[in-house]
Amino acid sequence: MARKRKRKSRRRQEGRKILELVPQYSIESGEDKPVTAARKYIQSVGIQPPALLIVKRNEHTTDRYFWAEKGLFGAQYVEENHFLFPSLKEYQPPAPPAKTPVAAASVAR
Repeated sequence: MARKRKRKSRRRQEGRKILELVPQYSIESGEDKPVTAARKYIQSVGIQPPALLIVKRNEHTTDRYFWAEKGLFGAQYVEENHFLFPSLKEYQPPAPPAKTPVAAASVAR
């Protein structure tokens, strides 16, 4: 039986495109948990938000975190809710101009 393809949300795809434009840092977690390794790296290097940290847990697993003004967030959450992060506003494509309805001309009698 064929598997049904998972629907990709537009909002998440849009967020993923925005996160691709943000500076990215790749690190390995070593002995620490991935979040701890990310926090230590941010502290030691002095990374300014916004930034995306890709933490390699082991040979097969990587975790992605987004460093924002308010703290460290999971990248998937940020992809889905990118509009909540003011630091990502500059990376968002400009919104298309709103279409204004054309008023019907009134006929004078």
